[in-house]
Amino acid sequence: METRISHNIIYHEPENLTNHLLNDYVHTDLKRKSNFSPTLKNNTHLELFKEYILEDLERLPTTSHFKNYNLNFNEMKALKALKNNSSLVIRQADKGGGIVLQDLSDYLHTDPTEKYLKILTGNICIRLAVNNVIIWLSLMLKHVPLFSILQISHFSTSPLLSDRRRFPSFFRTVPSDAFQSLGLARLVLHFGWTWVGLLAVDNDYGQQGIQLVRQEIIKAGACVAFAENILMSQSNRNAPYIVKIIKESNVKTIVVFSTAIDLLPILQEMLIQNVTGRTLIASEAWSTSTLFSMKKYSVLLSGTVGLALHSGSIKGFQKFLNKLHPSTSLGGHWAKLFWEQTFNCQFLVQENVTGSFEIQVKQCTGEESLETIQNSYTDISSLRETYNVYTAVNVVAKAMDSLKNCKNGNSPFSKGKCANIWDFKPWQLLHYVQRVKIMLSDGRELSFDENGDPPAVYDIVNWQLTPGGIIKHVKVGKYDTASPLGQDFIINTSAMLWATGNQQVPVSICSPSCPIGYRKAAIRGEPVCCFDCVPCPHGEISNQTAAVDCFKCPLDKWPNFQKSECIPKIIEYLSYEEPLGAALAATSIISSLVPIIILKYFIQYKSSPVVKASNYSLSCLLLVFLSLCFLCSLAFIGYPQKQKCLLRQVAFGMTFTLCISCLLAKTIMVVLAFMASKPGTSLRKLTKPKVSYNVIFFCSFIQFIVCILWVSFSPPFPDHKIQTQSGIIFLECNEGSPSAFWSMLGYLGFLATLSFIVAFFARRLPDSFNEARYITFSMLAFLTVWVSYIPASLSARGKYTVAMEVFAIQSSSWALLICIFVPKSFILLLRPNMNSREYIMRKNRIGKD
Repeated sequence: METRISHNIIYHEPENLTNHLLNDYVHTDLKRKSNFSPTLKNNTHLELFKEYILEDLERLPTTSHFKNYNLNFNEMKALKALKNNSSLVIRQADKGGGIVLQDLSDYLHTDPTEKYLKILTGNICIRLAVNNVIIWLSLMLKHVPLFSILQISHFSTSPLLSDRRRFPSFFRTVPSDAFQSLGLARLVLHFGWTWVGLLAVDNDYGQQGIQLVRQEIIKAGACVAFAENILMSQSNRNAPYIVKIIKESNVKTIVVFSTAIDLLPILQEMLIQNVTGRTLIASEAWSTSTLFSMKKYSVLLSGTVGLALHSGSIKGFQKFLNKLHPSTSLGGHWAKLFWEQTFNCQFLVQENVTGSFEIQVKQCTGEESLETIQNSYTDISSLRETYNVYTAVNVVAKAMDSLKNCKNGNSPFSKGKCANIWDFKPWQLLHYVQRVKIMLSDGRELSFDENGDPPAVYDIVNWQLTPGGIIKHVKVGKYDTASPLGQDFIINTSAMLWATGNQQVPVSICSPSCPIGYRKAAIRGEPVCCFDCVPCPHGEISNQTAAVDCFKCPLDKWPNFQKSECIPKIIEYLSYEEPLGAALAATSIISSLVPIIILKYFIQYKSSPVVKASNYSLSCLLLVFLSLCFLCSLAFIGYPQKQKCLLRQVAFGMTFTLCISCLLAKTIMVVLAFMASKPGTSLRKLTKPKVSYNVIFFCSFIQFIVCILWVSFSPPFPDHKIQTQSGIIFLECNEGSPSAFWSMLGYLGFLATLSFIVAFFARRLPDSFNEARYITFSMLAFLTVWVSYIPASLSARGKYTVAMEVFAIQSSSWALLICIFVPKSFILLLRPNMNSREYIMRKNRIGKD
């Protein structure tokens, strides 16, 4: 059985078995002689001990000398006997500043498991008073089966003791370290600390606990910057190296799984190297320690947060403590010493306890009252280990009471027979302990699970610096595994104070959190918590901070400027509401009126020489078709509907085919008329109007067949061009079959080229109103417009492609109108003298001369 000795406190603890099994101390008689010689470097433990001694001495009255030791003769004799007993092995305890006494024969002749099983079977205790420290030595009982002895511990937290196959009769009133590790991990994650350091003592307590913490932290997505061990084999606990790692790291939060005495050298070294600004997460072994109460440690430990054993109150305990009196209490020698130090007085006896005194001091009367004193002795507000001892005694008492009140016939044992309260077997009491349920002071019910463990309950404590420079441990929350999910981990963050003295939670991260619109990009060779923030790619967003990935917007949406949300894309088409669409629409309508006005004058002057010479019927048809050409461009403006998409290219192709066919017919008729004027020719019959109509019909019919095939097999349809330009959906008419569209346009080009060639060769025919030269220029302008349109349309996007086609339609229509009809309109309206037979005859005579 392990026995832990610390300053002013005793801990009886069968703890940390694995470390003992792997790293046993060897009895001093069995060790080889060492050549070790101590260095001159000061030992931090001795320095701290010296500081405490000096503080105690300053509080004592000044005396010339002490006449006796604090130990009496029997106590000195017992200690010397232990020291000289070669049948015992004295070892250091894993957890706390304690020692372990083990039988040498067990140590040498049993396997590790059996050795420690026998250590745990001890049930005889000897109580020795040594100064103001009480030592509980648990002596081993050989040949007593472990399984028959009930054991209840108030301070053993090793997870190994939950193994029912090895320790079927072990119970405890303190939680297993497995729950503590989970609680520390949740504490780290609760405050958003994703970049932490781990520090653990190199024994079972530290290594088992810190590994569980590490697993839980990594499982939650946080990272461990470093994990270092406090080496108990070194006097300085490897403090210089550990503090160097802490200093070089950007970690602001460190989980420390250690005892107070082993952590002390690390804190001393941090003071030496001036390493501050770190928040420590404390395990229960040091989270409420008073070892660091000196003001110099406040710069390091203020703001520390950790888990502590759950505190409770003991009914009547305050009254019991206040009854302490040197004349009535057991241990009167110690009671008198306590009385003198508490009330700063001395008893006038033959030999006073604290020594003879040479100065005048107040005399202790024994009538002083402890009820007026407020110190660590009378403070029972946070009983932790003490309350666990009280609970363990309650468990045994409750089990004994159940055993005593058993009624024959209702007994769980063989034949329904109850156990004898004065002569029962250990396993019979074990049965009742396993099923015991007691109500604690805070209203919780304590019972044991199948492993002998109670419900894990911890207090969350925060180390706060008072105005007087004293660090106090303030309870700010609770971790209760028995509570419902969501209520098992409660922290009052508003009651916490950090190293900065305010309530702003410290930040411990490797890389700042990526803002909205950015994502994490891993850095090669670094943990996942260390990353770069890169903007989301084109067309993707992240709507939360610390996003791992960006996600694409739907096809009809696009990221906003911050790339934080998807917003609907702008739907763009050539609309009547926008200036460009309105201007083109107005131009088309006004332009379509010009051919109608000219047609009106042509009808008015249809008998005039100019109108007759220009083939009146074909000119009228051409003017109507030109007006339709201007109007067909309106089908390209506005919301692209299915019907509009079907008709607009067909209307464009057919109207322009009719126009070009009319011009071709005009040119052919000019040539035929000249050739028919020669004597003896038979071509006169081809100058009839129906020939020109046949030319128009034949040329237009071919285009009509192309359009019918196009609409039948691959008709145009409304289409959303989503990926053409970022953030915009182009709503336009898909031509369905590009081949059909270019075939239609190509046929128009063929007709225009044919008209140009025929007109070019007929331009010098002798005629007063020969239109061939005007048709030549009109076809040249027409071809120029549409040849320019082809590369321009391929480079334009969206509504500008449509606007360009509308512009090409209007430009080519105006080219035909201007080249063919403006000269005739000029004569009709402004030069009527030129529109007469006399003028024509005179011009012809001048031309012949």
